[in-house]
Amino acid sequence: MADAPLNGFVVVDLSTGIPGAYCTKLLSDGGADVIKVEAPEGDPLRRWSASGAQIGPDEDGALFSFLAGGKQSVVADPQTDRTFVDDLLASADAVVWSPGSPLADHLAPVAMCDAHPHLIVAAITPFGLDGPWSDRAATEFTLQAWSGGIVGLGRGAPDRAPVYVGGRVGDYLSGSYASAAILASRMRVLAGGGGELIDLSMLESHVMGLTYYPVTYFDMLGKPWRDSRKLTVPGIARVKDGLVDVGCGTAQQWFDLCAMTGHEDWIDEDAPLTITEQANEKSAELYAWMAERTGDEVRDLATAFRIPNAPVATPDTIESLEHFAARGSFVDHPAGFRQPAHPYRITGVGLRPPSRAPRLGEHTDQHRQASRTPRKAGTAAERLPLKGIRVVDLTTFWAGPSATHLMALLGAEVIHVESARRPDGTRMIAGVPVTEDQWWEKQPIFAALNTSKKDITLDLRTERGRELLHRLIATADVVAENYTPRVLDQLGLDYAAVQRIKPDVVMCRMPGFGLDGPWRDNPAFAYVIEAAAGISWLTGYPDRNPYEPYSLGDPNAGLHALTAVLLALEHRRRTGEGALIEAAMVDAALNIAAEQIVEYSAYGAVLQRAGNRGPTASPQNLYRSNEIDEFGRDDSWVAIAVETDEQWQALRGAFGDPDWAADPELATAAGRRARADFIDEFIGAWCRERSGDEIVDALWAAGVPVAKVMQPHRQTELEQLTARGFFEVLDHPVNAPARFTTMPFRLSRGPRPVHAAPAPLLGQHNHELLAELGLSAEEVEALEAEGVIGSGYCS
Repeated sequence: MADAPLNGFVVVDLSTGIPGAYCTKLLSDGGADVIKVEAPEGDPLRRWSASGAQIGPDEDGALFSFLAGGKQSVVADPQTDRTFVDDLLASADAVVWSPGSPLADHLAPVAMCDAHPHLIVAAITPFGLDGPWSDRAATEFTLQAWSGGIVGLGRGAPDRAPVYVGGRVGDYLSGSYASAAILASRMRVLAGGGGELIDLSMLESHVMGLTYYPVTYFDMLGKPWRDSRKLTVPGIARVKDGLVDVGCGTAQQWFDLCAMTGHEDWIDEDAPLTITEQANEKSAELYAWMAERTGDEVRDLATAFRIPNAPVATPDTIESLEHFAARGSFVDHPAGFRQPAHPYRITGVGLRPPSRAPRLGEHTDQHRQASRTPRKAGTAAERLPLKGIRVVDLTTFWAGPSATHLMALLGAEVIHVESARRPDGTRMIAGVPVTEDQWWEKQPIFAALNTSKKDITLDLRTERGRELLHRLIATADVVAENYTPRVLDQLGLDYAAVQRIKPDVVMCRMPGFGLDGPWRDNPAFAYVIEAAAGISWLTGYPDRNPYEPYSLGDPNAGLHALTAVLLALEHRRRTGEGALIEAAMVDAALNIAAEQIVEYSAYGAVLQRAGNRGPTASPQNLYRSNEIDEFGRDDSWVAIAVETDEQWQALRGAFGDPDWAADPELATAAGRRARADFIDEFIGAWCRERSGDEIVDALWAAGVPVAKVMQPHRQTELEQLTARGFFEVLDHPVNAPARFTTMPFRLSRGPRPVHAAPAPLLGQHNHELLAELGLSAEEVEALEAEGVIGSGYCS
């Protein structure tokens, strides 16, 4: 690992569960020395199998082995080894902490910061370290409910409860955010600054990853993004030989689908209905058309029409899919199972290959006997973590802009490149009529994804536009793009070309399916990425087709791309060399869905979707309350999840200890799981007589994880988010003030406020940036007259 970017970076892992484990896995893969400090009984993940596989006394579960590969294990007694742990922290660079283990509960994050001012302390908690909910019980399932992520994208059938996204995806999102935050903070430390506290809220991670800026949308347009559960049609549909996912993310894709299925007569460019509503009206005919064909026939046609599509991968079929086989997307783990390869590929940068997980306490003696040199805190003046980094941002829609947006919020100068004739796709969606003045400036998704950025318009179809882009790239540290590979190939802007312009540039390419393989040029929106990676397979009711999560694939890809960029920048700092990053959306998705392939290859188990029941809690479900929702429907729900026997006793107490709950068989998780329908009947009846607030008040006070299933545009009503300042109000030269999410972690050294400026107007910084490149005012005016640049949309 001599060429690894994090070689010599020491991280103490005091966490339990997936979020901290995935965070430190990403750091370990980058070359960090991760010392996992465990209480004598070990991390519970060592004994975990989602399929209930029996794990021998001298074995570790496959998921633990996947997450802990390449780490070291040290056992410390929380009562007697405080000095030992303190010595480890004194000589470490960072620590990852989460509550819930006997050891971690003796070490407060703020106290670790005070005792070791050099240390980056990342605390991962359900709601954050402060605020009125900071000590409340939660699970990944109840956090999905609080975030609005369960109902926010209309997932589920109108005649049933909505459904959550399976696979504990929120845990992985939280771990990814923590990893990126640590690497960003490290850049501040490397510039001479001191350590800091990273206070990460898993609830806020869920908001960012499972909803689509609903508060900004509501503030700017006065209506929720969706007000009911509607199928995404065709979405996931049954074909002759299985399931495929075919989706329409734009009006043009809907028109192409009509043509593909022989229904040009359905095309109505002036229709008052959204494309989702139009597709729902024609769903019966579309499903019948697909059912008459094989998956390959449907997908070949969709690909020819440039319509996003993918097979719906299952744990037992995913490795055999031609694209993954061609790209080597799965690799062997030393413990004997298969796992996804890294979520990104970085040329010339060594990433740790799959490695053996440590046995419990394997490295204890080594670290007790080691001589350590305490780190010293830097004293340089405060600065934003990415200050001094310039990013040329060629991204569009959600995945790419979400990566560059975080860079901008963390202090990078991000220059978003658009064209007056072909602006960023998010300027063109969301329902603002084109008859409105400056309608392209009024789209909430663009407004939310691009704060703190600059904007330049260059028509890259012209030689002059391409020449100016080359000159801009020559000033950049990072170039980011997320088109299909053929787009940059046509522009002559592959890595070799960019490297000739700026030899030490970090180029981050984010194609949906990667730079090679048979699906390389397929368009990729979040939903087909989720289907191809297996996330959709675990989402939905067991007796119906799966549902698309429809959100996760984009922000998850952006997060992993950001981590890769930070690793590549550290490589450049050490070596002076640039790098090409291939951060394929599907590779990032495969990694957060890893448990499925790990369980199948290790134990032969095909994990199944189970509605709102889940692998870690029983009972776990959604239950209807007695309220009518804001849309006049009997469609208000609460989420309840009991993960421990103690929480079960608390639930019984909150119910008044009824006779049905006293059955001894229900005292264990296994017994409760076997009689889940029986339990749900009683819980459902109890909830049906109460409001959501009454249910939450009764159960949360008793320590039971519970949540109201929130409409996502109501996120600002959550007092916890308000207390933490998660939303900031921004003014705008065209739009009225609106509320914007910040980041799901707070850095004790800032930024505060998080947003430096609202999203830029189209071409707002043309004159500033072109003058910086040496152009005179007259030359800039000539470019505008020629249409090479522009400050308004030109159809």
